[in-house]
Amino acid sequence: TGDETWIYHRKIKAKEQCKVWVRKDESPATEVRRQQYEKKTMFIISFMSTGPLVVNELPSGMSIDAVYYRDECLKKLISKLRKKRPLSLTKGIKLHHDNARPHMNNIIFDHVQQHKMQIMVHPPYSPDLALCDFWLFGYLKRNLDTYPDSTSLATALTKELNSIPVYEYQKTFQKWIQRMKLCIEHRGDYFEHLM
Repeated sequence: TGDETWIYHRKIKAKEQCKVWVRKDESPATEVRRQQYEKKTMFIISFMSTGPLVVNELPSGMSIDAVYYRDECLKKLISKLRKKRPLSLTKGIKLHHDNARPHMNNIIFDHVQQHKMQIMVHPPYSPDLALCDFWLFGYLKRNLDTYPDSTSLATALTKELNSIPVYEYQKTFQKWIQRMKLCIEHRGDYFEHLM
């Protein structure tokens, strides 16, 4: 599975983390907010139940299109999978990603089919079924600190991904299966409140 996310260089506590009780005569603490043009870097992360596979850093000023996704993300992912699975290569691999435009292009479908992989169908507007959205990105953003540049941020991100125990990845894939079952049971209706 894989997805992309923006990660800010400066860590700011989430709104939930800033909540505190105050007395009637006290003023609440100042809440720090992000500036409009705060420095951030986009990362495309792919992982499987045994851990991370590929971390791509999107160069500043670029956007992800199907050609970039194929050439910079999928090709690296396929190369990594071939090293991990020398006998079966990519045959039978099921690739899961959301319905973002770069992922849902004929260039991608053809490339995946050429490597005997399958793309799993993902319901539209369903972040509750995307492993990166319901687990990984929140985990990373909570655990990363403040970094002055994208190089140090990328290094810290990769280190953090590699420090996550394999059982956490496996547990998340089990939760994903439970979520898919709940989605089917509720005929695609929202089910997050049942978790």
